[in-house]
Amino acid sequence: ESIGERGKRMLLQTILNRVHKIKGFVYGAVRLGEWNGDPTLEVEVRPRAGSRGICSGCGKKRPGYDRLETRRFEFLPLWGHRVFLRYRMRRVACPACGVTVERVPWAEGKSETTLRYEWYLAGWAKRLAWQEVASAFHTSWHVVSQAVERAVAWGRAHLKLDGIQALGIDEMQYGRGHQYLTAVYQIDEGNRRLLWVGEKRTVKTLLRFFRWLGEERSARVRYVCSDMWKAYLSVVKKKAGQALHILDRFHIVAHMNKAVDEVRAEEARELSRAGQGEVLKRSRWLFLKRAENLTAKQGERLAEIVRHNLRTVRAYLLKEEFQLFWEYSSPWWAGRFLDSWCEKTMRSRIEPMKRVARMVRSHRELIVNWFRARKALSSGVVEGLNNKAKLTMKKAYGYKSFHTLEIALYHTLGNLPEPKFTHRFFG
Repeated sequence: ESIGERGKRMLLQTILNRVHKIKGFVYGAVRLGEWNGDPTLEVEVRPRAGSRGICSGCGKKRPGYDRLETRRFEFLPLWGHRVFLRYRMRRVACPACGVTVERVPWAEGKSETTLRYEWYLAGWAKRLAWQEVASAFHTSWHVVSQAVERAVAWGRAHLKLDGIQALGIDEMQYGRGHQYLTAVYQIDEGNRRLLWVGEKRTVKTLLRFFRWLGEERSARVRYVCSDMWKAYLSVVKKKAGQALHILDRFHIVAHMNKAVDEVRAEEARELSRAGQGEVLKRSRWLFLKRAENLTAKQGERLAEIVRHNLRTVRAYLLKEEFQLFWEYSSPWWAGRFLDSWCEKTMRSRIEPMKRVARMVRSHRELIVNWFRARKALSSGVVEGLNNKAKLTMKKAYGYKSFHTLEIALYHTLGNLPEPKFTHRFFG
């Protein structure tokens, strides 16, 4: 061995001891190699003299029994080389568990990757699609998936749940067909994260969340934002009845837009049959966009349509009038406006808008709660988090199972804690 090669070996040993020191073990010989066409650095790991192996069953130090064949554990890449730790696993004689393979601190079970490398891959998996991470680091999608799953399991096990005061609950569609999941977020100022996700959007689904959160923590929740889904309303009333339950503008405006669009589509078909199809042709977004967001050309076209005595125009004006509701500060005056608007809408003889009015009346108190909370909370925050969740799903090009989707969402949106390492690698 030349002096230069010996120096490089000693340099790598020094780096590894600095950034990844392993208690009870030492780094030995380093050699160059090749794996699947990629250059590698293979580092021997040895137990310290006189040390005992740890039983993988009970976690206690036990005397050695024999040694197995050398195993390789992939570590973080270095200088364009894949790095592997090579170690001959010891079997230990445990009076409680029998003869077992020792537990090593750098890997779990039969995994062929080190824990430190898995955390490194998991860090990149927050930024890139899992397949892209696998391609960049010359590994498989399965290895990246396993790394993310371990990171999520550790983070969920060490999650702090004290101090939760505001919850946001919503459903999202995923996969093919009508598949839904329920997402529950913490939406306190300064701490917004995904707390829990469950398959489907049923009463049982949300009950599972409150069982997970626990009665004591549920009793401390002060605010809950959700849409008008009956399953959510009933469970929140039962499990967090002390909380101020808020239905705010996002979901109500969405229902109004849907009603206006339904009126427009029906009237456009009627005008088309009467030979006047040009009146409402390509006008959909004129009625759905807020007036201040219209372009000059769109504003002129809308002004021209408004001159006609159309059901669509009356529905649009009712929708725009309702926007004044959000300008109030007093819950009492906001409620008075709501009652007046509903009465006027019920006399409009526009059935889709009457449905919205009936819905608003039936949820009056929950809507007015937005003012009782002094407009401090909004399910618009929930929609923002939902958009990030949908981006996660899109980035993954469609997960094959709900479990994988669940792991990806916790990883990206859960704000999960990570263990403290001696050295933090980029990524």
